[in-house]
Amino acid sequence: MTQAPQGRIAIVTGASRGAGRGIARALGAHGCTVYVTGRSQKEGDASMPGTIHATAREVTEAGGRGIAVACDAGDDAQVKALIDRVIAEAGRIDILVNNACAVHDRLDAPGQFWEKPIEIGNMITVGVRSGFVASWHAAPHMVKQDKGLIVFTSSPGSMHYCFGPAYGAHKAGLDKMAFDMGVDFADAGANVAAVSIWMGALATERLLGMIEAMPDRFAHLKGTLESPDYTGHVAWALLNDPEMMRHNGKTLIGAEAGRDYGITDIGGAFPPSVRIGTGAHPPEYAPYKVK
Repeated sequence: MTQAPQGRIAIVTGASRGAGRGIARALGAHGCTVYVTGRSQKEGDASMPGTIHATAREVTEAGGRGIAVACDAGDDAQVKALIDRVIAEAGRIDILVNNACAVHDRLDAPGQFWEKPIEIGNMITVGVRSGFVASWHAAPHMVKQDKGLIVFTSSPGSMHYCFGPAYGAHKAGLDKMAFDMGVDFADAGANVAAVSIWMGALATERLLGMIEAMPDRFAHLKGTLESPDYTGHVAWALLNDPEMMRHNGKTLIGAEAGRDYGITDIGGAFPPSVRIGTGAHPPEYAPYKVK
C-alpha cells in the first residue's frame, strides 16, 4: 500500500521542464506533496532536457515529496486516472496547476502562421482543453472538501501579439476559462478559486537558449527574467490567503501578486510587472451571465 502523503497535495501538469518544473519545486519547498506529471520519462523523450523523475527528485530535495506520474495531458483517460490516483492515495487535491502545453519547437520561428507547421495549433488542445479536462475531474473533489485552488499558467500574450494566433488563443482561452470556472465556483458557494496567472519572461532552458541564439531579438529582456519557481510561490501564497476568494476568476499578474505578498525572486528583488514594456493589462469581463 502506498504511504499516505503528508501536508498539502498539489498536481502540476507539464512539469518535466520549464515553468512546471519550477512551480513544482517551489511547492515542494513549502512542504507539499507534488504529483509531477508529463510525458518525458527519460532524457531524449523531448527536444529539451528534463524528465518528470528529475523534477520529482528536485521537489523532494526542496523539502516536499515529489511523485512522478507519466501522463499525457491530451489523453482524457490518462488525466482521469491521474486524478483518481491522487484521490485514492492522498484523499484530496489542494492545488491543481494546469501548465501542460504542446509547445512546438518552431513556435518562435520567423514567418507568418501559415508558414509554420500546423501542429503549432496543438497548444489549443494540450493547453486549453487539457486544462479544462483536468479541472473537470478535480473540481468535484475540491468542492466537496470546500477548499482548493486551480491555477492556469498564462501570459500577457493573451492581450498582445505573441508568437502568432495559436499562442494568443491558448493564453486568452486560459484567462477566460479561469473567469468562467470562477463564476461556477461562486454560484456553488464553494471555497474554491480558479485563477490565471500571467508569468513574466522565465529563465527556462528554452528561453535562455533562444536568447543565446538570438541576442539582438531578445535584448529587451535583459535584467527582467523571472525564475520558473516564482509562480509556485505565488500559488502557495494564494492558497493560504484567508481572503483567497477575492481572487477567484481573476487573471493576475504574478509579479504584482507576488509583490503584494512580499515574495522576492532572483537576487532578492521583486520581478518587474509585465505591464512594463507590453502595456498589457489583465482582461476585465462583463458581469452579465447567461445560465
